[in-house]
Amino acid sequence: MSQVGSAPAPMVTSHEDAKKAYADFEKKVKRTIYIDHLSPQVTSSVLKAALAQCANVVDVEFIVNYTIPYDIPSAALVELDDEIQAKAALDLMNDFPFIIGGMPRPVRATCAKPDMFRERPPCPDIKKEFRWVKQEDGTEYEGMKKLRILAKRQEAENMALIKNQLEEEKELAKQQQELLDGNYKKYDMLENVVQNGNMKSLAQHYGVSLADEF
Repeated sequence: MSQVGSAPAPMVTSHEDAKKAYADFEKKVKRTIYIDHLSPQVTSSVLKAALAQCANVVDVEFIVNYTIPYDIPSAALVELDDEIQAKAALDLMNDFPFIIGGMPRPVRATCAKPDMFRERPPCPDIKKEFRWVKQEDGTEYEGMKKLRILAKRQEAENMALIKNQLEEEKELAKQQQELLDGNYKKYDMLENVVQNGNMKSLAQHYGVSLADEF
């Protein structure tokens, strides 16, 4: 006789199921690459188009640092079809300057690691235990206080490095824009010379033969 209103028994996941889930996750890690120095304006569609020449993007997980007051370049975990495509994408971005979304510096790419994923299954062969460290724990509590102070110091140093990086990238972007503007003026001047007929006059003066289209 069944009990009225009883809740269904919770599903029990076996150790083998846990091992299979983690094995599938490890395969996903191997076909995923980590990319940073991405513009905050870069979207999944932009990444798919940028990598289309060597890989098919299956999924994109952006990693944004919301803890600092700067609009810094973000990073992303990009899952591809397989390990071969992941290697091809890494080779492309590491062998050549690969710029996505107009950032003044090329992106950086490396193989993904399990700890980079926000959602990941627990490793069945590792047992983790957590507990609060209280003041009465003595030496252990003092050690944690020192680690907390060290973490704050590292955070301040990291903020200074980020600020310096942004200033460098701003200056680099300015130099690149000046170079682009200079090249545009040169091409514009050449176009005007061709259109107003001065090209033929110059060619005749210096004894240079021009193609018919000029």
